[in-house]
Amino acid sequence: MTSLQIDAYLRRLGLTHPPRPTSETLRELHLRHLRTVPFENLSVHLGEEITLEEKRLLDKVTEVRRGGFCYELNGAFGTLLAALGYEVELLAGRVYGDEGRLGIPHDHLALRVRTAEGDTWLADVGFGTHSHWPLAYAERGEQDDPGGSFRVVDAGPDPAGARGGAGPGTGDLDVVRDGTPQYRLETRPRALGDFAAGAWWHSTSPRSHFTRSLVCSRLTQDGERITLSGRRLKTTTVDGTQETRELETDEEMLAVYRECFGIELSRVPTVRDPGRP
Repeated sequence: MTSLQIDAYLRRLGLTHPPRPTSETLRELHLRHLRTVPFENLSVHLGEEITLEEKRLLDKVTEVRRGGFCYELNGAFGTLLAALGYEVELLAGRVYGDEGRLGIPHDHLALRVRTAEGDTWLADVGFGTHSHWPLAYAERGEQDDPGGSFRVVDAGPDPAGARGGAGPGTGDLDVVRDGTPQYRLETRPRALGDFAAGAWWHSTSPRSHFTRSLVCSRLTQDGERITLSGRRLKTTTVDGTQETRELETDEEMLAVYRECFGIELSRVPTVRDPGRP
């Protein structure tokens, strides 16, 4: 990552180059990312190729000023953190779905980050509604966060009876929010290219929720979440109160993408049939 790319990324977040890769700085970077770079799957429905290559991910965030889903957001964020001096490892996760079923392998990408003080954090700016701050990786108790009460816990066996890992402390972990498991993490580090099959599946399979729905979402400065799902604009306040309205025209849609998410589009994306070219 070049110095120009670092500067462009930090400008997008509204930050200057930090002097040291500390835990406090990581916390600020994490929160600014959630407020600035939206979680969105517009590329899936605009016919844009999703390629997990460093330059493509960085250009999408800094030049095109877009967001993405987990592979793109955490892939780009991890690249920035490493360039700022953090020790970053990519972790593969499987998201819990209906009735507690686990998703496909490499269903999710999260980051294990070590700081200058020697602290280790679980950073995740690509899971939509999630923690506002990084979670303490080794902490097994409750972690209070503006996004809820979180726990990182040792996971039980998967449906095949396996716990993951080859020794003590190497087993899978479950990330739990408000008592509900969100995703299961492998603790073995991965390379970005390992997630290519997951990204392809999520952007092409008719069974993926990303091909069946259209979403764009981010945190606001005051801790609210604003989400555009199809034509429905929803604002969720800090206390959980929700306000929704339907957008009637394409002009309204394009204005919301531009004014609420900073995304300039020439046309409104529509959910496409993943079974058709």
